[in-house]
Formats: sequence, structure tokens, C-alpha cells
Amino acid sequence: MASSQHLSLAGGAQGFNWLPVFVAEELGIFAEHGLSIEYKKMGTVDKATSAVMEGEADLAITPPEGAVSDFVKGGELRVVASNSNRLPMSLVAQPSIKSIKDLKGKKVGTSSLTEGTAIYTQMLLAKDGLHYPGDYEFELAGIHTKRWEALQAGEIDCAPQPAPWNFLAERDGFNLIGEINDIIPEIVFAAVIGRKSWLDGNRDKVVRFLRALIDAYAITNDPGRDDVTLPIFQRITTKEDVDLASHGLRYMRDMGMWPSDLSIPQAAMDTTIDLMIRANLLDEGARPLAGDVFDRGLLEAASS
Repeated sequence: MASSQHLSLAGGAQGFNWLPVFVAEELGIFAEHGLSIEYKKMGTVDKATSAVMEGEADLAITPPEGAVSDFVKGGELRVVASNSNRLPMSLVAQPSIKSIKDLKGKKVGTSSLTEGTAIYTQMLLAKDGLHYPGDYEFELAGIHTKRWEALQAGEIDCAPQPAPWNFLAERDGFNLIGEINDIIPEIVFAAVIGRKSWLDGNRDKVVRFLRALIDAYAITNDPGRDDVTLPIFQRITTKEDVDLASHGLRYMRDMGMWPSDLSIPQAAMDTTIDLMIRANLLDEGARPLAGDVFDRGLLEAASS
């Protein structure tokens, strides 16, 4: 195409789940589809959602909860595709703790007392008969890098950690005693969201963006293209350690982190809604409507 169309794309930290986006950028795939992407790193996922809502960004790659909440209230936010449908996390425990049952009476690090890591951890521990409150306590320890510091300092007994930081902990003598993916096999970890009025007026641009991502996801999911994907993944995860980055990339790819067609399975959407209700982010009465936040039309056009 003779000229590129501008598209602004917001995100919170723009971390490991953004790997296919950075593949598309570095290989010129966006340019091939006539797009010039402006990246807006907002610092938090909430701010990324707000950037789209307020027109500061055209699209965002961010957890879908904000879009779901807005949609059921009659708002403009819509989910147009998946970014990732898995939770690549292990429960990391101190060397003295060998199993989940050993966590009785222990302190578990989390980034929230009511959402995300707290809910995942409660579900995993309940599978082995430990319940909250009563059998263990939560400690607000911050994001994964802060949780890792707290584990090393002995301030907490365990914490859920994403790859490849889970494998860093294992290498340093900590134990991986559970996999979040075992109890939550499918969830909309992050999605592409947009504002309906903008989406309706920029349909062609969005379709080309999604087509570029589909091309990039094919490369990301191909073990034969690690020459491209691994250096990028290492840069956004463990910058100084290619072995850890390689382990983390294989772990995520093998679990199906990045859906090749950017689709959202019904089971993944149902789980997202279930956890929102459990966290009191959504009323039970909104369940029948909430899934309609996913506007499939643009992805169907991109896939044709």
C-alpha cells in the first residue's frame, strides 16, 4: 500500500502476552497490511481500558473485565478478538514446602485480596482441601517481581508466578507445587478491545490489524521460528537469561497461550464471567448478557 494508516494501541505493561504484537512490528507485518502502530504503555490494565473508553487510544490489548463491565451497563466497549486464552502460572513455594497440603497455616503472596491471583490461588488450594479464610492467609505482595522479592526474603511462603519467573524460582531451589492451568484451562487472559462507535467507523483498519496479528500468531506458534520469537521474548521477560526465556516460551506455546485464529472459545468466556461474578465485579443477573461483549464480526471478516 502506498501509505500507512495510523492506529494507536494501548496496554498496561505490554509484557509477555504481547509477543505476537512485537513480532508483527519487528517483521514489518503491520506495514505490509498498511498500518502504522503507535504504542501507548499506560502502566496498568485499568488505564489501558480507560484509554479506549475515553478515545485516547483506538484499541487496547488488556484483560476483558473492564469491557465486560462497561458493556453490561450499556457502554460502548467491545471485545473483538483474543490476545491469549491461558494463565501461564505456577504456584511457587519455599524449599521447605513440598505440596499444597503443606500450606496449611502459611502465608500466600498475592497482588489482590479479591481478584486475579487471589481467586486463582483459592481455586487451586481448594482442590487439595485448603480453604480461605481459615486454612491460610493472604499477604498483599504486589506484582510478580515484588512477589519474587518477598519469596526470596522469606516474607511469604508461596505465591503464583508467571513464566519464566516460575522457572527462575525453581532453578533457585524453590518448589513448583501447582499449575494454575490445571484448574483454569481456558480463560480470556487478555483481549483486543475497542469502542463501538470507533470500530463501526474504522472497520477496514481493524480487519487489517487482525489479519496482521493472525500472520504474526502463526510465526509465534511455530517452534521453527524461534530465531525471531525468542530474542523478542527474552527482551520482554528475562533479559539476561536466554535459557529461562526459552523455557518460558516453550511452556506458553505448548499450553496454547496464543490462539492461532484469535478466537475466544465459549469455555474461556464463561470462565471469565464466572470469575468476575465470584470477585463481585459482575452481578449474577448479568451472566446471560455478558458474553455478548464479544463482537465476532470483525474477526470473522479478518479470517475470511
